[in-house]
Amino acid sequence: MRLHNRLSTALLVTGALTAALLAAALPAAAAAEGSITRGRPIEIVRLTAPVQIDGDLSDAGWQGVAEIADWYETNPGDNVPSEVDNVAWLAYDERYLYAAFRFEDPEPGSIRAPLGDRDNVPFYTDYGGLIVDTRNDGRTAMMFLANPRGIQYDAINSDAAGEDSSPDFYWDSAASVTENGWVLELRVPFSTLRYQGQSPEMGVLLYRNWPRDFRTQMFAGQLPRDEDCFICHSHPVSGFEGLPDGGSLIVAPYATGGRTDLPEGELGSRLEEGDYDGDAGLDVKWSPTPDLTLDATLNPDFSQIESDVPQIAANERFALFFPEKRPFFLEGVDLFSSAINAVYTRSITEPDWGARATGRLGKTQYTLLVADDRGGGSVIIPGPNGSSFADQDFDSTVFLGRVRHDLGDSFVSFIASGREIEGGAYNRLFGPDFRWRPTAQDTITGQLLFSRSETPNRPDLADEWDGRELEGHAARLWWYHGTPTWDWYLSYWDFDDEFRADNGFVPQVGYREGYAELGRTFRPENDWVRRVRLYLFSDYTQDRDDGNLLFSTISPGFGLDGRWSSFVRIRGAFDRVESGGELFDLEKLHYTVELTPSRKVSRLQLFGDWGDQVDFANDRLGSGGTVSMRADLRPTDHLQLELQADRRWIDLDRASAQGRLFTADLARLRAQYTLSARSYVRLIGQWSEVERDPSLYFDEVSEKSGGLSGSLLFAYKLNWQTVLFVGYADNRQLALGDQDPRGRRDESFEPSDRQFFLKVSYAFQR
Repeated sequence: MRLHNRLSTALLVTGALTAALLAAALPAAAAAEGSITRGRPIEIVRLTAPVQIDGDLSDAGWQGVAEIADWYETNPGDNVPSEVDNVAWLAYDERYLYAAFRFEDPEPGSIRAPLGDRDNVPFYTDYGGLIVDTRNDGRTAMMFLANPRGIQYDAINSDAAGEDSSPDFYWDSAASVTENGWVLELRVPFSTLRYQGQSPEMGVLLYRNWPRDFRTQMFAGQLPRDEDCFICHSHPVSGFEGLPDGGSLIVAPYATGGRTDLPEGELGSRLEEGDYDGDAGLDVKWSPTPDLTLDATLNPDFSQIESDVPQIAANERFALFFPEKRPFFLEGVDLFSSAINAVYTRSITEPDWGARATGRLGKTQYTLLVADDRGGGSVIIPGPNGSSFADQDFDSTVFLGRVRHDLGDSFVSFIASGREIEGGAYNRLFGPDFRWRPTAQDTITGQLLFSRSETPNRPDLADEWDGRELEGHAARLWWYHGTPTWDWYLSYWDFDDEFRADNGFVPQVGYREGYAELGRTFRPENDWVRRVRLYLFSDYTQDRDDGNLLFSTISPGFGLDGRWSSFVRIRGAFDRVESGGELFDLEKLHYTVELTPSRKVSRLQLFGDWGDQVDFANDRLGSGGTVSMRADLRPTDHLQLELQADRRWIDLDRASAQGRLFTADLARLRAQYTLSARSYVRLIGQWSEVERDPSLYFDEVSEKSGGLSGSLLFAYKLNWQTVLFVGYADNRQLALGDQDPRGRRDESFEPSDRQFFLKVSYAFQR
């Protein structure tokens, strides 16, 4: 009862404060109007002498190239002249696009530039570089960034889908720290870029990240805060002449070898040495023109070199999402991103072969993919109040395609997906989507999909897999409006209960949902806080068949950015949740605290929730919460330690059931020692455990379950496809012995498998 009273008070205070401040500021709100502001044009020049990518800007080739010296602080300052001096140079030759930067720093000893693997360049370290809008459409760009040690970060950034660092590109970088700051050189092959014609006009953004007490972001140009886009502000670059007209070819064969040891009998028996297995395959990428890329793969190696970051699944109703990491699926990855997750390429688990075409015709972009999937893994079986899984114990052929046509700052698109399953079953979906930008502050996005399915005749794998036919639709529509001070967001979902997306990630169907959010941002200028956002959102979800409530919430809160690049967010939530035909009223407090205090203690995070909890396994109300902690430690520039610890629990306090229902814990340590920019040694250890009180469950459950795993990897990389991996992995499961007279059990983590593996891949480029 004391917990409930304290929580109610905290929620009411949070809600009252947020509502009062929003109400006080609302009369002063005024929507800004105007069109998108492009950056000032840049004229690029051809190099007259060679340039070496070595972090030294004294090469003759850079002499005479015009400086780009007008830089602005866009965060936390509002497009004010940058506090430190930055200079950039852009040039090209018959094969490459070049960029050079001189970043001055009043305290070079404070530069944060640890060694690390590719893409391990977090926001709390120093880095900078080039963002290239290859088609100059102000919509999607390729990011080429590096830190003062030359460690690379590349990504696709789209105003429609955000930033995705999964894709890797071929390019070169070199950097060096000087007595006045640091310098950076980049060289990007034109074969990496996707442009039109031999004299294209591209767009660029030149960027520097400078983290000290606050994360300071600087660009060679202004980014108006009253315009809801990022890439749209790129600078048009003209002056290219005689660029390559295509013909680049990459052939990347690979070979793997390894051994897996399994128990001779039941868990706990001795591991029996397995046979040594070897495999080989091939990836091919050909660009017959700069704006068309053809990919093919034979027997691709889709093994995970690094395990997925673990997530607590106890008391979760819906499937958990894990990002794609496999190279074949990452060309033009932004084209498969849409309002509904109709494409989730991890659903293609073990293909024999695959082929893909990605390109552009005028203002129309497209991507088409076909693959033969040998099966394995799981298929999501969605429902209105939860999802389950079924084994994908069959072969299938997969087709994915999307065509998108640009209309100024807007677009219309069409997506199609199909999975033809052995035996005659299938899943097919198609439908249009769009994004409309009526003003610089407003974005309206929508998608409508239709699906038709015939399930496999495998009731042994899933109840609905009895050969039945399913037909349904899915729709989503949202409107976002944002100014420097006010923002709001409205969204609506409508998913038929027979809609299926076997090639996508749609864990919930059979519902309608409406969502609304209003926010007010303040930007105080002091030494501790630079941004405060107050917000209030509401969500209402109901069953499509009977109209009954599934979930609703009203949630007020606030977030702020502070010193040490810190972020704090606190929100209360007044929820109603359906489980087992009964509605439960919940009060929760959600919290997030994050800061980056120093070079050695790079990042600390604490987040979770506390309050009422629904016991979904037994359809009743309890109390408890979730606590998640993260730490990124850098004892030296070569050594990185990433720590993760999570706990979730539910307590019951009823006359019919009292006590701790379950406690779920997991911990992860990822230690990496980077020998150089090309090689590292990595150790990962993961532990998970769920402890339950079987007397509090209606169905039979084990009192404890868990796992323990570890892996050791040595990696050497010339580039992202020329690699050597040598590794070892050990996986164990928790085993419980018989109870002694006192009711105690012996516990041990028994080996479930042991693996040794080797992978070699080499990319031949022409």
